[in-house]
Amino acid sequence: MTHPAEPLSFLRHHARTILGVALAALLVHDISGTHGFLAMRRTQKEIERLRREIRQVTAENRELDAQVKALKSDPKLIERIAREELGLAREGELIFKLPAPPTGKSEPAKK
Repeated sequence: MTHPAEPLSFLRHHARTILGVALAALLVHDISGTHGFLAMRRTQKEIERLRREIRQVTAENRELDAQVKALKSDPKLIERIAREELGLAREGELIFKLPAPPTGKSEPAKK
């Protein structure tokens, strides 16, 4: 039969070991657990990446907004884009389209 003092003496005898194991388990959980230190670092890095992306998209947005304002108010810009990108011309003008130069490596002339 067991005496009530036996579990108590076991705890007293192994208290440091039990405490050490419990602290080690708590430390491992705090470092690598779902909400631990490593997860926090990953989240912080993701937040920084998203902030950089937001800054980049915001700058691009400002640039596009400036282009929209320019297109709404600058007739010369509208005409230049119409000519260069759409190939449009004023009434009475002629458009000459030249063939594009060949791309790639040129072969040596044959004799």
